Amino acid sequence: MTEGIYYILLSLLTPNHGYGIIQSTMEMTDGRLELGAGTLYGAINNLLEKGWITLHSEEKESRKKKEYVITRIGRAALEDEIGRLTELLENGKRLKKAPAETERFSEAGGEHHG
Repeated sequence: MTEGIYYILLSLLTPNHGYGIIQSTMEMTDGRLELGAGTLYGAINNLLEKGWITLHSEEKESRKKKEYVITRIGRAALEDEIGRLTELLENGKRLKKAPAETERFSEAGGEHHG
């Protein structure tokens, strides 16, 4: 899962529209990740096709603002990604704390001989 998709799904834990998703993502990443409209709407179409999000509501007047929300399938994918990211972070922290262990691991050509 890309970082953009991850933040889009987080933004859709409650119903949200395109501009709101962009704002939420900017807020969560302190401005580091700014989704362009083309990227966002391409991702939304992809997520709709996968069944990870669904159309929540649509304003019929003016600009036809659409709100989307995450589905049960999308929530499961998000939970899987959170689990994957947690594992990455835990492994990184664990190995960072044990430099001698890491050095023995890399000197052995990637095999652990602890």
